[in-house]
Amino acid sequence: VQLQASGGGLVQAGGSLRLSCAASRRTSSNNAMGWFRQAPGKEREFVAVISWDSSSTNYANSVKGRFTISRDDAKGTVSLQMNSLKLEDTAVYYCAHARRPFAGVNRSDYAYWGQGTLVTVSS
Repeated sequence: VQLQASGGGLVQAGGSLRLSCAASRRTSSNNAMGWFRQAPGKEREFVAVISWDSSSTNYANSVKGRFTISRDDAKGTVSLQMNSLKLEDTAVYYCAHARRPFAGVNRSDYAYWGQGTLVTVSS
């Protein structure tokens, strides 16, 4: 399984971006999907996760209320709508396919990773 993330770019603080992640082939819709990010010089950190049936979502405190994760299993995609972007949101964003229907914040919960898409927030 290969995951292709897209939608990154340069945006001013307070602006919005929508990231999308598509699978190279049909993946199991019975697994959770998540987004992580890695800022320069920092470790990769959890951003958001959505359960296999979209019944449950979870967000990092730093993005709660600003970011929204969603999935479209018919298209095999997962998206991350990012609003009210801040300078500290600047990072490479990675989508990930979890090992189970529900997943948490740990990288070990995820089996497949996309290549990342860069989001740069400017002042």
